[in-house]
Amino acid sequence: MKYYIIAGEASGDLHGANLVRALVVQDPAAEIRFWGGDAMAEAGGGKAVMVKHYRDLAYMGFWEVLTHLRIILGNMAFCRKDVAAFRPDAVILIDYPGFNLRIAKHLFRQGYKIYYYIAPQIWAWHTSRVKQIRRYIRRVYPVLPFEPAFYAKHGVEATFLGHPLLDAMARYRFSDPMAVLADASVGATAVADVAKPLITIMPGSRKQEIEKIFPLMLAATRHFPEYRFAVAATRHLDGTLYARYMCDYPHIPLVYDRAYDLLSVSAAALVKSGTSTLETALLGIPEVVCYKTSAVSYRIARLLVMNRIRFISLVNLIMDREVVKELLQGDLTEANIVSELNKILKNPKIREKQLVDYEELRDKLGREGASVRVAGSIIADLERI
Repeated sequence: MKYYIIAGEASGDLHGANLVRALVVQDPAAEIRFWGGDAMAEAGGGKAVMVKHYRDLAYMGFWEVLTHLRIILGNMAFCRKDVAAFRPDAVILIDYPGFNLRIAKHLFRQGYKIYYYIAPQIWAWHTSRVKQIRRYIRRVYPVLPFEPAFYAKHGVEATFLGHPLLDAMARYRFSDPMAVLADASVGATAVADVAKPLITIMPGSRKQEIEKIFPLMLAATRHFPEYRFAVAATRHLDGTLYARYMCDYPHIPLVYDRAYDLLSVSAAALVKSGTSTLETALLGIPEVVCYKTSAVSYRIARLLVMNRIRFISLVNLIMDREVVKELLQGDLTEANIVSELNKILKNPKIREKQLVDYEELRDKLGREGASVRVAGSIIADLERI
């Protein structure tokens, strides 16, 4: 069968890769075209053709989307034509709701069968979008354990088959800890730094995140001379973007595309809100969650989202209580980062409580194999038609 998959962000590429791998195994005749990234291309083993890379698609915040509207509309037009030329048996959407729900409307009218993996978090905002999902999406596969109840209330068939992060992390081959620490020592100003405990900085994978969040994370490092820091960087961002803010921090290295490796040998982490907060928790690393966007985007988010939900980090949302501290917008200051980081580093009770909560979090996410089960469900549904 033929599958067309649309993932518009780095996390979508990660989970899309496991889904592609499962589709190829369960359907040896599979033909796949996708929007995603290098991980999906590698997972396809020659059976998956990349149409667009996510680095050309990801725009964060209401204002940022508005200013790139012409590009986004052009991508939608291209997508419609590409799907029509490929004529897939199934279209599989992965997160990326702003784009995917709009394209779903058109593709549904053209008669395509549409599945949604990693359902958009419309329970937090844009609740009205559930009407679109009920009408255009054949079946929804949410990845948070409380989401099926929300969808059921609105008449949408949604099945929780586990969280795909468990699959991604189970497949990951961790590097030797000493090699990781050696890489994280590059640029150290003194040999003594090598023996210091490591703290990982995860500033995000979008240009806007680096600009708003990274400088404050870096500033906080000056208050922890007894620790050393390393930045979990991504190669799909221009290296000069990081360098712009690191002139005063030559002792802090950039370690590219090895976030899991860095975290695995870290005492704590400063993490931009997003999937990375959950990854950090599943690796058992105490963290402080950081988030800041443009003033316009944040004001709109407060109106649409923050009167409905108590938290923004996945860890706290799943647990329905504060497990990790969230520093948002105006609260994201150098002083607050220092204060909260000190708590998880130097207060044994706070640190241990977070680690115990992480164990409960893992139990809530179910067992490994989500991607395999989702692929099997889609294939079985197509075979019944």
